[in-house]
Amino acid sequence: MMRNSLDKKVQAYVDGLFSGVGESQQLFDLKEELATNLKEKIADYKKDGMDESAAFKEAVSSMGDLSGLVDDMREVGQNKAKQAVYSSMTERIAVAGLITGILLILFGVLTTAMLFFMGLQLEAVTGTAIFVVFGVAIIVYSALTRETSKKYAMNKVRAILYAVAVGLVAFSLFVAFTTGFATGEMYIAISSFMIFFIIGLGLWLGLIFTGTDRRKMVA
Repeated sequence: MMRNSLDKKVQAYVDGLFSGVGESQQLFDLKEELATNLKEKIADYKKDGMDESAAFKEAVSSMGDLSGLVDDMREVGQNKAKQAVYSSMTERIAVAGLITGILLILFGVLTTAMLFFMGLQLEAVTGTAIFVVFGVAIIVYSALTRETSKKYAMNKVRAILYAVAVGLVAFSLFVAFTTGFATGEMYIAISSFMIFFIIGLGLWLGLIFTGTDRRKMVA
């Protein structure tokens, strides 16, 4: 509850800084970065013995004069052509990633099926399914970094962590089947699955519980 209250306080401060500035993907990214930096500074000051209120004030003070950033974001919000180019570029990159991910998944599935019908050993058959793992991770990253009509794109570092988390879960299934078929021992398959699955799930839960609202404000 205390952490949730602090998150709201920081978000309210950052939103207040840019009140009256037109919404844009660039502004969303900047506000998310400033909020993260503030929270990190507050945590550092609290470790030094400050209470939360004093730590918040000190963190805000340490950020210095942000009027230049506010002016820059106001200019971006007013410059529709610049904003359109930015959005178009990120959209193309995200779409290219989605297409690449889908093609990798199809390649992995079809190659695995081909090897299966060739009569190869099952551990060799499942080996090519690694392309499915990479494809899933790329799709997750591309989907999260794509701006839509209702949501802003996610911060790229955070999107990478989400892709890693989902990729680890998918990899745990890949490893389970591969080692299970190779050894014929179910406990080895389960132990291999468990390691990567728990790490991936833990990372995913951590991201979920520390996420921010990416929904666009409806005028």
